[in-house]
Amino acid sequence: MRKTFLIGLMTVLMMIAAVPAMADNDKDKDKTKKSRPVMVLFETSMGNIVLELNSEKAPVTVKNFLDYVDGGFYDSTIFHRVIKDFVVQGGGYTVDMKKKPTGMGIENEWKNGLKNKRGSISMARLGGKANSATTQFFLNTQDNNALDVPRDGAGYAVFGEIIEGMDVLDKIRKVKTGVIKGMGDVPVEPVLLIKARRITAEELKK
Repeated sequence: MRKTFLIGLMTVLMMIAAVPAMADNDKDKDKTKKSRPVMVLFETSMGNIVLELNSEKAPVTVKNFLDYVDGGFYDSTIFHRVIKDFVVQGGGYTVDMKKKPTGMGIENEWKNGLKNKRGSISMARLGGKANSATTQFFLNTQDNNALDVPRDGAGYAVFGEIIEGMDVLDKIRKVKTGVIKGMGDVPVEPVLLIKARRITAEELKK
C-alpha cells in the first residue's frame, strides 16, 4: 500500500510540475500570434506598394487605418498632394476632388518611437489639433526629422513602413503637379489608389 501511495504521489507531483510548462507554451503561442505582421497592399495606377504596420507601437492608429481599409474607404481615391522631396499624401479625396466623409479624430501616437523616415507611413492631421487624424495618411519620400518634433504641440504619428514598392513611391513623387480646385501640389494627371486591402505573408511570397 505504501508503494502504491508513493507512486500515486509522484504522478500527482509530475502533473503539477507540467502545468507551468504548458502555460508557458500557451504564452509562447499567444506571443507568436500577436507578433504576426500586419500588411496592407496599395494597388495604385503606378504600381503596387506593400506596407507593414506596427500595431505594437501604434495600436490606435493601426486599428483606425485597418477599419477604413477593411471598409473599402480608400478604394478609388487619389494621392491628392505630392511634394517631391517631402511627402506623398492620400486617403481623403475622390478622383473629382471631393472630400470623403470620415469618422472622429483619433489619439495622436507620435511619441511611440517610430520616426518619419523615408518610406514610412504617417497620419496627416490638422495643424494645431493633435488628435484630429482620421483617414488621410502620407508616405515620407525622404527623412523628415522635423515631423518628429512638436511644432504645434505634437509631431506626426508614424504607424508603419513600405516593405515593397519604394520604386513606385519614387515614380509618384516625380509626377507633375499644379493647383486644382484651389488646392496646390495636386498631380495634374490623377494618381489613383485603386484598392487597399490586407495581404498575408503567404500572398506576398507568390
